[in-house]
Amino acid sequence: MIVTKLNLPRRTVLRGLGASLALPLLDAMVPALTPVRLSAAAPVKRLASIYVPMGAYMKKWTPPTEGPLELSEILQPLEKFKDRAVVLSGLDMQNADARDGGGVHSRIQPCWLTGQHAKRTEGPDMQVGISMDQVAAKAIGNETQLASLELALESSDLLGACDLGYTCAYTATMCWRGPSTPLTMEYNPRAVFERLFGTSDSTDARTRLADMRRGKSLLDSVSSDMVKLKKRVGPGDQAKLDEYVDAVRDVERRVERAEQQSGRELPSVEQPAGIPTEFKDYTKLMFDLNVLALQADLTRISTFMVGRELSVRTFPEIGVPEQHHGLSHHQDQIEKLEKQAKLNVYHLQLFTHFLERLASTPDGEGSLLDHTLMLYGSGMSNSNLHLPYDVPTIVFGGSTFGIKGGRHVRHPKGTPLTNLQLSLLDKMGVPADRFGDSTGRLEI
Repeated sequence: MIVTKLNLPRRTVLRGLGASLALPLLDAMVPALTPVRLSAAAPVKRLASIYVPMGAYMKKWTPPTEGPLELSEILQPLEKFKDRAVVLSGLDMQNADARDGGGVHSRIQPCWLTGQHAKRTEGPDMQVGISMDQVAAKAIGNETQLASLELALESSDLLGACDLGYTCAYTATMCWRGPSTPLTMEYNPRAVFERLFGTSDSTDARTRLADMRRGKSLLDSVSSDMVKLKKRVGPGDQAKLDEYVDAVRDVERRVERAEQQSGRELPSVEQPAGIPTEFKDYTKLMFDLNVLALQADLTRISTFMVGRELSVRTFPEIGVPEQHHGLSHHQDQIEKLEKQAKLNVYHLQLFTHFLERLASTPDGEGSLLDHTLMLYGSGMSNSNLHLPYDVPTIVFGGSTFGIKGGRHVRHPKGTPLTNLQLSLLDKMGVPADRFGDSTGRLEI
């Protein structure tokens, strides 16, 4: 059965007062002459990489059995999404080895998404390799407003000490457009929001501040066009627009509130405006912005750095007052190992907020979670020894990607992590003969 209907361009935006708002995927954006049943259309695929620094307490991370997934103590927060998860053991990062001496963290972090060895240098002649996200971005990034989105929870301006002999660029980002071209990761929610949805015509800080104080909202500036659009689309699209508007309003509200709270409570040098005081709130807000970018199809490729290698962040809210880097040098002391496990659990608990938001956001005939392929992991296992072998790794991907979840798969010792990443690129429809130090592909 063929029907005719309103046909909106896929990249339709609403504009007003210097602002523009991209829209989520609506039924009206499907070509006007299409079968009523749209399930045959290939869903939009998205790729997200989430990095947590300085390893895990592997004894409590690794599932006790292979085959059907039996969640370990650390993996318990994933219970609700167990059927979506594939935990992979035995994957190594050989190119993060110590062939040049020193620079443990500066070798491990860039290797995680590139599979390449970071050149030892403190100068501008850095050398790693293109990262997996950017391989995908080069292939499909022209289909969206942003080829990729790079998010972090720590500022590169506040890095402090770096590995001796290595440029701080290696621990400032996860993303490399080319072997010597690192991409900046955005850590300020306000800046992320403006990158996604724009701001006033003026870039003057005082003008923008005055604009915010007047309570001007992005949606306010396009409200009349939104009303007109809702009258033109069907009930299903109207419901999608209402949900999308609510999501944008909620993020706007929390960014504004976080800005006000940060300005009152913390020095601007250490805590830039727009960053919530509580790490939990900060993380959830940034994940929500990530979801919003995917929902609006502003990008289909995102990278999220929960923390950088050498991070000195503390977590007193969960009973871990020690700096993360110091705690990672546990020297096999059970008290420190238990705190590391507690931190591993906390990171996964916060990550499940991302999963829940993706699962509750409609996308085509399913949800964003159905159409998003995710890699979650760290660049080392035993953090005390800085081992880049048998690194903690989880893949999330539904039937859209032909991945059966609810499994723990152990691969032979020496299997490159890049074999998995090459397979993930395949799932995204991005052709590549090799990636990093890959030796083949994995069945996932």
